[in-house]
Amino acid sequence: MTSSSYETVDCVVIGAGVVGLAVARALALAGREVIVVEAAEGIGTGTSSRNSEVIHAGIYYPKGSLMAETCVAGRRLLYAYCAEHGVPHINCGKLIVATNDEESAKLAEIKGRAEANGVEGMRQLSASEAMAMEPNLHCTAALLSSSTGIVDSHSYMLALQGDAEERGAMFAFHSPVIQGRVTDGGIEIEVGGAEPMKLRCGLMVNSAGLFAPAIAKKIVGMPSNHVPETYYAKGNYFTLAGRSPFSRLIYPVPVPGGLGVHITVDMGGQAKFGPDVEWIDDLNYTVDPHRADKFYAAVRRYWPGLKDGALQPGYAGIRPKIVPQGAPAQDFVVQGAAVHGVPGLINLFGIESPGLTASLALAERVRTIAAA
Repeated sequence: MTSSSYETVDCVVIGAGVVGLAVARALALAGREVIVVEAAEGIGTGTSSRNSEVIHAGIYYPKGSLMAETCVAGRRLLYAYCAEHGVPHINCGKLIVATNDEESAKLAEIKGRAEANGVEGMRQLSASEAMAMEPNLHCTAALLSSSTGIVDSHSYMLALQGDAEERGAMFAFHSPVIQGRVTDGGIEIEVGGAEPMKLRCGLMVNSAGLFAPAIAKKIVGMPSNHVPETYYAKGNYFTLAGRSPFSRLIYPVPVPGGLGVHITVDMGGQAKFGPDVEWIDDLNYTVDPHRADKFYAAVRRYWPGLKDGALQPGYAGIRPKIVPQGAPAQDFVVQGAAVHGVPGLINLFGIESPGLTASLALAERVRTIAAA
């Protein structure tokens, strides 16, 4: 195949999840020509539409980590963006609840970590203060995060897509990346689907979520030692019939691998429970009804009023982990030429929670790297 058969474009973004959309918008607003290629039939069909839809404050992440920095900055940007664009959202706050003395002692540590990350509005509460705010709650102490909220993630993604398209970005769906290679003239990729394309670009942003490492491995000339392995940690959600018994989000003290079985609320007021952590080998979004057994015990520690049979299988999402079960937690990876040596290629690996909250800040980081 001759190089002349490739169509030359400025920027290609691989993946139309929430981060890919934010990146496409940022590049388009910067005046760059952008094509977004997405293997699925539309925007945000993977992790972006299978999460808690929480606007995270930035509480739990190690100080100085990319997760901490982009979550705190991204949260502020996201609230402003939602207000400006009419995206449905609620700044409802959340309670991190302790149910024994050992957990109560951890709340001060959590508060300290949050404040070190720049999270404002954290307040420790006695059991009586917390239960006065949420009468259905049972706890020994709690921590109030006033800057946590929820967002209609699909409306947010539609707004990002609209902004990008308004500035000339183009979207190609049903367009899987088949292979690519690094050349002197830029990065070339072959895109499959009903309307195959051959594109050469000066900038490629690999924002393929669960598939980002697999995409990177398809690009000849991308050093394999800078491509992490992929591991899947499924998060199962169960729903509650009727309205939520709480007006705020309720989180237990965190557990290894996740934030514990927590109660969130969607924009319609329905309660969701989850996610748990289920390590899997293959992509599978089926929710096993029997996993609810563990949910009842976990939730009743802070909501004793949960009735038998009240939980229904909801949906599942999959965290794009780049470290295996039992390994220390991995930070977000935004990897440019300074790391892997390939000009014009930016890989985004391990963008799990709080990726939705961090999306606008991650996009700004990508734009800055691309402009350097």
